[in-house]
Amino acid sequence: MTQRTLKQVISAIPASDGDGVKINRLAGQRLHPVLNPFLMIDEINSDAAADYIGGFPEHPHRGFETITYMKAGRMRHRDHMGNEGVIESGDVQWMTAGRGVLHSEMPEQDHGLLHCFQIWLNLPAAEKMKPAAYRDLRSQHIPSITINDSSQVRVIAGNVQGHGISVQGALSEHDFSTEPLLLDVILEPNTTTELSFNPNYSAVLYVYRGEIREGVNTQQMGVFSSGEALSINAGPDGAELLVLSGKPIDEAIVQYGPFVMNSHTEIQQAMQDLQLGRFLET
Repeated sequence: MTQRTLKQVISAIPASDGDGVKINRLAGQRLHPVLNPFLMIDEINSDAAADYIGGFPEHPHRGFETITYMKAGRMRHRDHMGNEGVIESGDVQWMTAGRGVLHSEMPEQDHGLLHCFQIWLNLPAAEKMKPAAYRDLRSQHIPSITINDSSQVRVIAGNVQGHGISVQGALSEHDFSTEPLLLDVILEPNTTTELSFNPNYSAVLYVYRGEIREGVNTQQMGVFSSGEALSINAGPDGAELLVLSGKPIDEAIVQYGPFVMNSHTEIQQAMQDLQLGRFLET
């Protein structure tokens, strides 16, 4: 069985977004080739309210999908389609911006730990102007592979094989042209897991706690080759990490703030549509 190999390690960069929310970010033009079809991984992880209380007031998106995965704390979502709800620890909000969405994400707390991830997933040109959509996944509906008492692999999207079983995620990769895989892997100290998923696509691992012996530490992303098996070996303090993979989109990417399109002309059109009140028209 062909093993995936580590090709590159990239550290997250401290940044801020929304109304002053402090984040660790992996994004930008230089990372498009390795994240493809994903565009960005943001981590919010703080127990200081000043770092997150401003949240993300109403703002537009066009041309991609956003995924919010909560690890601790609570976040309230509202959008122009009338969707509103609070996601908590273990929950996922998967939103397709498509042609256009106006939404806000605001912390539903004023103290305590807020830990979550916001991930952008690109859409191919043929789907960038599709109708906006929203999915709310509760923690209890996300399947997992149990490794031992405290180690597990949560399968949010895609199909994965490991430890003698095959698990289909809460969302099937067949529902998306990008065939996304999104896993949350939680490993006790010195625990090893070997996972198999689509061998044709590369994968990225973002370690958010601890380290793995393959050479990726906290707040670093490891870029792994294609292959039939991915071995992950937790260090002496254990490891918690996201695994992302999917079908690359072989198209030009032009991003301007909350818009991700294929040309500068399309970006200008998005800005004009927003200014003239046509952004949400079908």
